[in-house]
Amino acid sequence: MKRQMTIFLAACFIASGVFSAVPDELQAEEVFITIGGGDTSGVYFPTGLAIAKMINNRRPEYQIRATVEATMGSTFNLNAIISGHMDFGLAQSDIQFHAVNGLVNWAKKGPQKELRAVFSTHHEPLTLVAAVDPGIQSITDLRSKRVSIGNPGFTQHRIVVDAIEAAGLDPKGDISPQEVFASEAPAMLQDNRIDAYFFTVGHPSETIRMALSNERKARVVPISGPAIDKLVADNPYYIKTVIGMQRLYPGLAGSLVDVDTFGVVATLCTSTRVPERVVYTLTKIVFENLDEFRRHHPAFAGLTREGMREGLTAPLHPGAIKYYKEAGLMK
Repeated sequence: MKRQMTIFLAACFIASGVFSAVPDELQAEEVFITIGGGDTSGVYFPTGLAIAKMINNRRPEYQIRATVEATMGSTFNLNAIISGHMDFGLAQSDIQFHAVNGLVNWAKKGPQKELRAVFSTHHEPLTLVAAVDPGIQSITDLRSKRVSIGNPGFTQHRIVVDAIEAAGLDPKGDISPQEVFASEAPAMLQDNRIDAYFFTVGHPSETIRMALSNERKARVVPISGPAIDKLVADNPYYIKTVIGMQRLYPGLAGSLVDVDTFGVVATLCTSTRVPERVVYTLTKIVFENLDEFRRHHPAFAGLTREGMREGLTAPLHPGAIKYYKEAGLMK
């Protein structure tokens, strides 16, 4: 009996030693987080999926479990974060800016001061696809042409109007504007019902590939020049970027060159309600395993730790700041 008691006490001692050595993060209660992606056909959903997968693969270490939801995109995600229905969400840099400053869709609600930025991911260039036969080689060549400028209810429409006006054209008087969804535009271009269309999108995009692969020849047209440079300089949510056509569309590379344009940045957003530990851990996992993250989608191929701090138009979350300072990315 004494021997059994001795063995029992020894076992308890060993067990207590093991558990006392467990790091604090393993003893923490498991946290569940939700990430708002976008439409499953776009880049936002796989972006959220990549982040969630990387977190879940390290769940035993950090005690965080993540799920990603297919959503209607930027505005939906920000509203869900503001209302507390989601913890994180992907949003365009311009929409993030409008929400934080109480503009456009948030003009009546006022500034959404609880929104916070974590990091940015891929660029979303404004892409102008034009049929070759009308001779459109620059944005100024759109005069008198049939051009899809998107639906006025969508944020893409505002970016298109900014570009057209910066080029010195009247979007209502100098072109024949068509309000066509981007998913419908390649077929309309092929059927000669439009001459060109705009699309703000992360590349590679199947919609762009379709437009460039059909019988009616088409090209991606540069959107650049001093007027565009000024537009970007005047608006903190715009960035100059390059569409690497040969890298992103290798099957069409024989007749493609890289294209200069401008656009917005996809950003990961959260709110002040999300604990510092959670945001710090998420940021740490992505940044310290960036090669793994890049492999999840071709749009991430050029990402760098420094570049992923560009285009953030909301204040940084304290958890992100903590990691950036530890990693030497900010003072």
